[in-house]
Amino acid sequence: MFTHLKNIETAFQQNKKIVALVILTSAFISIAAIYFSFAAYQNASAHIYVLANGKALEAIAADRKDNIPVEARDHIKMFHHYFFTLDPDEKVINGNISKALYLADESARNQYNDLKEKSYYNNLISGNISQQIAVDSVQLDMNEYPYYFKCFATEKLIRATSTIHKRLITQGYLRNVSRSDNNAHGFLIERWETISNRDTTLTRP
Repeated sequence: MFTHLKNIETAFQQNKKIVALVILTSAFISIAAIYFSFAAYQNASAHIYVLANGKALEAIAADRKDNIPVEARDHIKMFHHYFFTLDPDEKVINGNISKALYLADESARNQYNDLKEKSYYNNLISGNISQQIAVDSVQLDMNEYPYYFKCFATEKLIRATSTIHKRLITQGYLRNVSRSDNNAHGFLIERWETISNRDTTLTRP
């Protein structure tokens, strides 16, 4: 009888070990499944698709901190593009200036008002002058916030009889703001000023 009880106890201990092993194995499989599912989700969420010309193009999302210098330079370029790309049309001028002023503080508005008071825009319209700009380079200091920048650009004024090239240098600071439809990069230009804007060449068109 004692031998029978001993066999029952031994079998019970073996069953406990088997049950414990099954539970640990199940727990391991569950944890592994959760981990790999989360990794797959993160990998999938890092890929986005952009619709361009009716085609879905794959892009990879990244943390903003990885793209700050790229976005900052593009913000500066877009601001200068809107502020200085002008045609002899009041609606075009107002439209571009409005877009530019969303990207900067009152320092840009002050420069706009100063040019307006000097009849700069009226002279463009009356003289049928188009103004274009190409940003050559942007120096950006990311070591201190707000971020200091200096922008080097070539400005071109196109008349019926001639084309004037100017060397434009501006400087200012960037601070972070909320992204919006009018400010996609989430930066605001502050204390913006023109350091130099001088004629360099005069050529026939």
